[in-house]
Amino acid sequence: MVSAPGRPPESDVSAGVGLSGVLGLFVWLAICRNWPSIAPMMGFAGEAAPLNGPNAALAAMLFSGIPMVLWSLCVDKVHRRASTGIDWHSPRPLSVALETSVTKLAGLWATWAVIGVIYCLGRWYWRGNYLFAIDVLGTLSVPLLLLSIPYVLWLDRYLVNPRDQSWHFGAMLIGREAYDSEKVAHHLRGWAVKGFFIAFMFSILPAGWQMAAGASFADVDSSPVAFCMFLINMMFMVDVQIAMVGYLLTLKPLDAQIRTANPYLGGWLSALMCYPPFLLMNSGDVLDYHVNTADWAYWFQGHTALLWLWGAILVVLTGIYAWATVAFGIRFSNLTYRGILTNGPYRFTRHPAYLSKNIFWWMATLPFFVTSGSFPDMVRNTVILGLVSAIYYWRARTEEKHLLASDAKYREYHAWMAENAFITRSLGKLGNLFKPRGPRLQPAK
Repeated sequence: MVSAPGRPPESDVSAGVGLSGVLGLFVWLAICRNWPSIAPMMGFAGEAAPLNGPNAALAAMLFSGIPMVLWSLCVDKVHRRASTGIDWHSPRPLSVALETSVTKLAGLWATWAVIGVIYCLGRWYWRGNYLFAIDVLGTLSVPLLLLSIPYVLWLDRYLVNPRDQSWHFGAMLIGREAYDSEKVAHHLRGWAVKGFFIAFMFSILPAGWQMAAGASFADVDSSPVAFCMFLINMMFMVDVQIAMVGYLLTLKPLDAQIRTANPYLGGWLSALMCYPPFLLMNSGDVLDYHVNTADWAYWFQGHTALLWLWGAILVVLTGIYAWATVAFGIRFSNLTYRGILTNGPYRFTRHPAYLSKNIFWWMATLPFFVTSGSFPDMVRNTVILGLVSAIYYWRARTEEKHLLASDAKYREYHAWMAENAFITRSLGKLGNLFKPRGPRLQPAK
């Protein structure tokens, strides 16, 4: 479909998906924060406290995920889209689908086994916040194993081509039928994304929820710094919760399947160095830009108006970052293509999350101010944060390379943004100023 003049292509995800998830999330947050008052009305004996533990954080995924699924199915009717690969009108007999399903289940279970072995071998999964993630995944493993049987048998009756990437991986393992090595590679890349990021997201889930559900308003309204940091942390919690649902619901009936995972080495390198255990920005690491720094609150203390202004800008930047995740609805995940977003913050720039996050870091850290008074520290921190921003620019370019090769609709969106989106157009013009303008050697005739 060609977009109307002056408008980008239609987004594959409507704004209502993410907004319904945020609404459900805040309903649960209100219940958890007011649980001491709600519990007696429901007949629960004993002293009640706000529900800010890890189990409440897990329940929050249901309160955000279920509304997003219902909106997707009942309003957007995504299950009827041809991109799901499903034909609901022509189910094949179960006896016909059975052989394909067995091969697919073999590939799926073998994939989960490999991920489980990697979890066992990775020492970082057995300490700190990752212990919670491993506990959750271990608890879910048996139910997922059992539920995968009826799900695959049911879905294979309706898939136009049931021999998908999981089937090809299973066929490779069983060795009885020909398989497509390219589809096997796609399958492994997609599950590498899920295996790596689901564990990470589970590991950071409880901390954000504990802050959001347990923080006292009496503690946060005492100063502009405390108030702004409360709002910033609240929006990071929204980002993590919605993103977590996105990683889990890669389901074809929701049209949220991983269509392709980034095949470029540069894409994986630039992404993985931003997450543990490969993270390079922690204290003492190669790209640590915090040596002898303080932060915005330290440098502006005593200037209340400036603290409010600076804090408000940081809150807005974090809001844009969270909005960029919410806009994905149930389709968020790194290193994958699961449909094109052209609305929300993606109407103004192709990479609103990366842009807002990096501006936030520069404004929050102020690396050119150091408590040591050392000029080398100032230069070093500034240059290193510049390198961190360069990594995110690298990530953005590799993601664009992946999407441009994957979808004509994204190519249309990419071209439309270059001409019409204020931020993208302005940054493009700025980049053109640094391109070489001198005479070039002409090719020999």
